[in-house]
Amino acid sequence: MKESKIALGTWSWGSGAVGGDQVFGNHLEKDSLKPVFDAAMQAGLNVWDTATVYGMGASESILGELAKAYPRHEVVLSTKFTPQMGQTVEEMIKNSLRLLQTDYIDMYWIHNPADVERWTPGLIPLLQSGKVKRVGVSNHNLAELKRANEILGKAGFQVSAVQNHFSLLYRSSERGGVLDYCKENGIQFWAYMVLEQGALSGKYNTQNPLPAGSDRGEKYNKVLPQLEALINGMKVIGEKYGASVSQIGVAWAIAKDTQPIIGATKPKHVMEAAEAAKIALTDKEVAELEQLAEATGVDTRGSWEHPMD
Repeated sequence: MKESKIALGTWSWGSGAVGGDQVFGNHLEKDSLKPVFDAAMQAGLNVWDTATVYGMGASESILGELAKAYPRHEVVLSTKFTPQMGQTVEEMIKNSLRLLQTDYIDMYWIHNPADVERWTPGLIPLLQSGKVKRVGVSNHNLAELKRANEILGKAGFQVSAVQNHFSLLYRSSERGGVLDYCKENGIQFWAYMVLEQGALSGKYNTQNPLPAGSDRGEKYNKVLPQLEALINGMKVIGEKYGASVSQIGVAWAIAKDTQPIIGATKPKHVMEAAEAAKIALTDKEVAELEQLAEATGVDTRGSWEHPMD
């Protein structure tokens, strides 16, 4: 089965702790998301990323309901467990399998590097049993990634992918050597928050800020003036390709040899993402975008992240 260049993220699906209603200021449930899921599958976007902590199971539950309408081998299911939840890896995957209504996970991730020595070995029995096809690490720096790879390597496995925050405004994984290590070792790099929760979509500005009261509004509305030149630069490059600002943000991530994760909340979002995968930016355009991004002086590192560089 061919996997799409872009993964679709479901952080905003469902409600509850760390759910869409708190983080994004909206509340998305199965009925409104079915057209989104169907549009994506029809467009060849078949990689879906979620996590146990998104709505504390709400996101996994919705994704499982929508995915069961398709043959299992046509859908790539990616989910993450959170070490701090106080359960064993076996307990956490059991719950994820139940919510996703499947007997295996295509890509299973450690959501953060709370204790690489303790949590990485728990992935080995899951790989051996077939409950997990591939494993990845999220929010890990280079030293933590290398150590996880060493632990898995002793059992004949390896880290298949890294999932870190990576955007024009936050390139810590590149500066810290994670991106190069991935390229050198055949490890995929999944880039999340490529559009910085909409701040780099071209939809928001000082006159039209992000939703008030949402976590993303609190974080990004205060820096919107600093992003204007970058957004305008993305718009100019987009005009050359007949593309939107958000599509240029996605195309930049692909040009950096990463697999961007795009939030899927509306059918038009997934159709735009599918078209963005066809755009091939030049080296000059990539450099121009990065210069504009540097000039913003904006640092979007999340409170859950430690520096990669």
